[in-house]
Amino acid sequence: MTDYPVDMSVKPEVEAFFDEATNTISYIVKDPTSDACAIIDSVMDIDYAAGRITYDHADAMIARITEMGAKLEWIIETHVHADHLSAAPYIQQKLGGKIGVGEKIMVVQETFGKVFNEGTEFQRDGSQFDALFKDGDTYQIGNMQGFAMYTPGHTPACMVHVIGNAAFAGDTLFMPDGGSARCDFPGGSASELYDSIMKVLSLPDETRLFMCHDYGPNGRAIEWETTVAEQKANNIHVGGDKTREDFIKFRTERDAQLAMPKLIIPSLQVNMRAGEVPTDSDGNPMLKVPVNGL
Repeated sequence: MTDYPVDMSVKPEVEAFFDEATNTISYIVKDPTSDACAIIDSVMDIDYAAGRITYDHADAMIARITEMGAKLEWIIETHVHADHLSAAPYIQQKLGGKIGVGEKIMVVQETFGKVFNEGTEFQRDGSQFDALFKDGDTYQIGNMQGFAMYTPGHTPACMVHVIGNAAFAGDTLFMPDGGSARCDFPGGSASELYDSIMKVLSLPDETRLFMCHDYGPNGRAIEWETTVAEQKANNIHVGGDKTREDFIKFRTERDAQLAMPKLIIPSLQVNMRAGEVPTDSDGNPMLKVPVNGL
């Protein structure tokens, strides 16, 4: 087991918010010894067919933090999501806090800046975010320390955030009966994802793992919390005696059969801007649809 620069005897208070429209789980993570908290992987609601954005999901999290009398210090994105839109700037406007993402956001911005034919006014240096985490970076949530672990594979900018005895997996892992996320987006890699999963599973067995998505395989109820031990024993893609070669073969073949996420086009445009909706030349919110670009 690797030594990690966080006190894993700390047990953060974790509250989950499930978004049924995108099967996303967002989290409020509170320091048990202070009023400080963080939000991980927030959701902005969109009716894509109508081109209408609303904030019910974010408002529920804002209301809960206000009810607790907590202070929001961080709004963390585990990666540039392709299946839901971030509400980070909306939440920041209401409650403050710093918006953070992995430093490889710049790779994603460069890639999709070309796909969406963004002009020179679109900055590709991550400057839309308040903090760019490098592998191994630590940060404070009140008296509680967080640790950013670089876990590429699903995307080149994925990070798992370890806060006390809890780790927020983003799309690096799903629940044991869900396996793992796809690796066929630009910059994705099945071999890198396997290595990243093994890195996560080197955390102590009792580490709580919190998922960003769950789809209720085989009709079970939605779940989002498991442990490193449970993943090592039972994950259908990497658990037990499955090898690196087994995983790469399965993941590559499986990904070739998957359709694109329904919200990938608006999600990428918004999320690579830290949750801001792009605008047209007149300053009106506007999304593009690149034809045959993905």
